[in-house]
Amino acid sequence: MNRFVAGSLGLVVTCLALAAPAVAQTDTIDKPITIYVAGTAGGGIDLLGRALARHMGKYIPGNPAMVVQDMPGAGGIRTANFLAESAPRDGTAIGTFAGGPVLEPLIGARNPGYDMSKFTWVGAVSKDVGVCLADARTPFKTIDDVRAKEMIVAGTGAGSESDTYPVILNAVLGTKFKLVTGYLGTKETIMAIENGEAHGRCSVAYSAVKMTRPDWIRDKTVNILFQLGLAKGRDLPDVPLLLDYVKSEPDRQLLELLMGTMAVARPFMAPPGLSPQRAATLRRAFDKTMQDLAFLAEAQQMGLDVDPSTGEEAQQIVVKMYATPPAVIERAKKLLTP
Repeated sequence: MNRFVAGSLGLVVTCLALAAPAVAQTDTIDKPITIYVAGTAGGGIDLLGRALARHMGKYIPGNPAMVVQDMPGAGGIRTANFLAESAPRDGTAIGTFAGGPVLEPLIGARNPGYDMSKFTWVGAVSKDVGVCLADARTPFKTIDDVRAKEMIVAGTGAGSESDTYPVILNAVLGTKFKLVTGYLGTKETIMAIENGEAHGRCSVAYSAVKMTRPDWIRDKTVNILFQLGLAKGRDLPDVPLLLDYVKSEPDRQLLELLMGTMAVARPFMAPPGLSPQRAATLRRAFDKTMQDLAFLAEAQQMGLDVDPSTGEEAQQIVVKMYATPPAVIERAKKLLTP
């Protein structure tokens, strides 16, 4: 009888165990994660990658170590190609670079062979906006002033935003920007504006202006004619958005394509082909890092505004960019051909 009761109880326990809902297993990463930085040691991308590496691992089950490996070359395309072709697809490889490699397969002279919309976007740290600005001593206050009179703007070389946007805006909106290019960098364009060699610059990242010339903003020594981005910067609610001046849908598609990378500034992404569970693990860890007080303190020391996008949000923006009609992409290529 005792053996019968024991057997019956065992059978009941087994049946209950089989009937109970399965408990979801935690996705654990127990190997080190490498962040591949498309830049050199000490640069802005490198410093941000190292800051993320110091804090994100504690939010990943398994608490993996995170290390940074600099991989400069071809403006970030080398890193993008590595992620697309050679990096492991298990969540242990993450890349970060500037916006150029995102647009390169669409409008570059040579297709590098990858599709950035297929990457697993982990998240983006910032939403940046560019600004078109003029020295306050000049007559340029609004975009209408640049449509009526030639405005000299300083540029840093072919392919830079300071050189491409004057060309694009002259073609799309009828502005009269006259580009004087060849300045070594942002510092030199600032000096050119202050010395009267140029009226202004179009475009320059607003975050860069705040870091390098905060007095321009504080003392209102420059006029911001308009801002460039998919949405207004949170510090510039009263400055017109470039898209507000666009009338035709092809023009809007062209500008949205070119400005898409501003909405996902300072991005981090993993290779294509990660499992949904592994992608979610990395994305949620990134989200928590963006709220980590120690990380935010480091970002503040770097002068970096943290206004993050989730991996899902960033992925959606890039997918939309890659769905741009071919005619719009061809137009962009023609306008940007030196």
